[in-house]
Amino acid sequence: MSSSIIKRAFSTTTAKDAIKNVTVIGGGLMGSGIAQVAAQAGQNVTLVEINENLIQKAQSSIAVSLGRVARKLYRDSPSEGEVFVKNAQARIKGSTNPAEAVKEADLVIEAIIENIDLKHKLFKMLDEAAPAKTLFASNTSSLSIGEIASVTNRKDRFGGLHFFNPVQVMKLLEVVRIPETSEETYQAFMTWGKSIGKTCITCKDTPGFVVNRLLIPYKLEAFRMYERGDASFEDIDIAMKLGAGYPMGPFELSDYTGLDLSKDILEGWHKRFPDDPLFKPVRIVEKMVAEGKLGRKSGEGFYKYNK
Repeated sequence: MSSSIIKRAFSTTTAKDAIKNVTVIGGGLMGSGIAQVAAQAGQNVTLVEINENLIQKAQSSIAVSLGRVARKLYRDSPSEGEVFVKNAQARIKGSTNPAEAVKEADLVIEAIIENIDLKHKLFKMLDEAAPAKTLFASNTSSLSIGEIASVTNRKDRFGGLHFFNPVQVMKLLEVVRIPETSEETYQAFMTWGKSIGKTCITCKDTPGFVVNRLLIPYKLEAFRMYERGDASFEDIDIAMKLGAGYPMGPFELSDYTGLDLSKDILEGWHKRFPDDPLFKPVRIVEKMVAEGKLGRKSGEGFYKYNK
């Protein structure tokens, strides 16, 4: 993609855009990435975390990431890159009060851990605090959007906005509709996704949506091949990279995204669909997570990493 196209994706939104104020709940890798791309697109962002230390950590991470983006976009004009970073940072403010943070929001995106009870507690509170106009979305990668939305009184203004890690780089955004999602809400999600430079696809509220519904079973079969001794995990990775053209093999990818995430997703699907053999838990994953071997973030998964 040319730098001019990339710059247009990060340019300030026009006055006609309906979504100008975005609140992101959760400042981890996904939440901070969502906050960054929205700010780059000229939107005002409130990033919510449970304490000031986590807000500072998220803002520091965003500053580093913005610097990388600026060096690519403004390679021949460092001064313009500095202005780009400064302006984007100025559009992001932190908050430890989610109820207060949504009072002016056009769009609220939840990016907390994959725990349905916590999501229910959060959205029930946000539903009471946010204006009637505010759209709600979850970045969940595995839970049912309809089940998450069930505790609110705005199912017509609720949907899924599933980003991919790293948000700043990955171009895809899955826009997930539940039966109650209004056409106006759906179109607002699609327009907003395009305004932050993403290619948007649409999916019903089916387990894993499009990408993970195909990706998780693929990884599970790779794990089972390794457990059976059919091939080493290194050779399986090589096979899929050189034979199928994948940028990473299933074990490299699992290490990158985190084995704990794979375990959580699989447990959730197995609980919902206990009779489906496709979602049967995999012993090797459970063992590695119990041992703290989560992948890149812990320094060791299937491979070892220099932290």
